[in-house]
Amino acid sequence: MQQLHTDSESLRVYEALASPVRLQIIRQLQEEEMSVKDLAAALGLSSAITSIHVSKLQKAGLISCRNKRIQSGTYKFCSLSAHHLQINLSPAPESSRKLVEISVPIGHYTDVEAHPTCGLASREQLIGQYDAPRFFMDPERMQAGILWFARGYVEYKVPNYLFKNQVLNELEVSMEISSEAPHTREQWPSDIRFAFNGTELGIWTSPGDYGDRRGNFTPDWWPPDVNQYGLLKVLRINGSGTFIDGQRISERRVQDLDWSAGSWTFRMSAEDTGKNRGGLTLFGKGFGNYDQDLLFRVYYDAK
Repeated sequence: MQQLHTDSESLRVYEALASPVRLQIIRQLQEEEMSVKDLAAALGLSSAITSIHVSKLQKAGLISCRNKRIQSGTYKFCSLSAHHLQINLSPAPESSRKLVEISVPIGHYTDVEAHPTCGLASREQLIGQYDAPRFFMDPERMQAGILWFARGYVEYKVPNYLFKNQVLNELEVSMEISSEAPHTREQWPSDIRFAFNGTELGIWTSPGDYGDRRGNFTPDWWPPDVNQYGLLKVLRINGSGTFIDGQRISERRVQDLDWSAGSWTFRMSAEDTGKNRGGLTLFGKGFGNYDQDLLFRVYYDAK
């Protein structure tokens, strides 16, 4: 849920909503993703005018857009990014809830199993060779900005910076992720399993492997016919369960897990289940659309 306040940052959202046309666009997108061309037809406007309204909504974070190639043309498709807004007209009450943020480069994994198609690359070059799992243990892997495999897992150790008088109440993991297809395929579902400290958290199904355009941060030397960008996903574990982008994927709660160790393990796996076995691609800094590594946010209360 997007939080709004009485500040200049929230003003762009209020301005974006202060238009009957833009409210109509939001209503149109409540049911399905639509192209700018189809939106223009539904609104009875030109594509140029519709694009201006779409840009206003996109800058406000209310909708997201992606280019999609259909036959011989490329079209801009839009979908809702926010389904609920909450407006706070007064400052939030003081709370003891605190935050520790840890950014872990995607090449800093501590365990991995990768099966072709697979590989990894830094911002400057391919690390090793395509479809050669042995290079996943190359020391150069620490510089990786992208890694991918058709089947396997990758595991990270995250330091536990909490003291004994601090109680964890929510863990959030933000990542740019997609499936792994030979070359790219938008329709290539993959069941990706998440686990923390050896306990399964749930499964999220990645829709596909995207290559319709170059990622915002993908380096120029990267081939155009392979993974270009992923989807930004937020995994959250709290007292109510485990969620991906607010959608519950399991009943596993933060209090069901043992957080007392000096470090925690986080594993992502794409297994050959016979269904939705589309692999995994992980994007870090210097690749994809978001220029970030694995980002862990640890929320806690002080006793």
